[in-house]
Amino acid sequence: MFNSITVQTATETESIYILIFTIALAFVLSTILAVVYQKTFRGLSYSRNYVQSIVLISIISAVVIQSVGDSLSRGIGIMAAMSIIRFRTNFKDPRDTLFLFAALTAGISCGAYAFPVAIVGTLGFSLAAIVLYYSPLGPHSYFDGMLRFNLQINSSQQKELELLMHEFCRSFALVTLREIAQGQRLDYAYHVKLRKEKSYEDFMARLKSIDDLQGLSLMMQESTVDI
Repeated sequence: MFNSITVQTATETESIYILIFTIALAFVLSTILAVVYQKTFRGLSYSRNYVQSIVLISIISAVVIQSVGDSLSRGIGIMAAMSIIRFRTNFKDPRDTLFLFAALTAGISCGAYAFPVAIVGTLGFSLAAIVLYYSPLGPHSYFDGMLRFNLQINSSQQKELELLMHEFCRSFALVTLREIAQGQRLDYAYHVKLRKEKSYEDFMARLKSIDDLQGLSLMMQESTVDI
């Protein structure tokens, strides 16, 4: 019969309060990691699902370690059960993988009752991420949009386009360049950061005034916009 203050597990203690504390601590520590990730993120947009995954994977790992305890047979059984799950998500930024791994480590530490390790490790990782963000090793150029267009090779309006981008953009960087139309035209993709006094509408209107410019598109997103 279920006892309201105990739970049957293979762990060293049967107190349900310790179990609740373990899950709550994993939640708090992974939330700290998620907030640090969001505050130090630099890109066109971040995924809210990924931020939530940072929190949830910590709780899952804590519960798994609680379920295994010191039982070898349970550990083998859980490994067999988890082997049927296939994770197909690819992370373009290695930093995303590190934050997910940090949350997983925090959950494992909590599940193993290594609470000081979990707390100190999470705070240390978060502090290191913040220090690196503001250090010379952090990002120097921030972009808030993607500009795409194609232009005829050796076009006479190339110089006009460059002057226009310097006028409206505080910074820009060429991302991709490829030949199209059987080598007659070049397709450009730029990361752009507009000047504060300039508007997207005026920028697009000026770009459209260049006759040789085709396939023009400008995607503007802030770094805190969810996708």
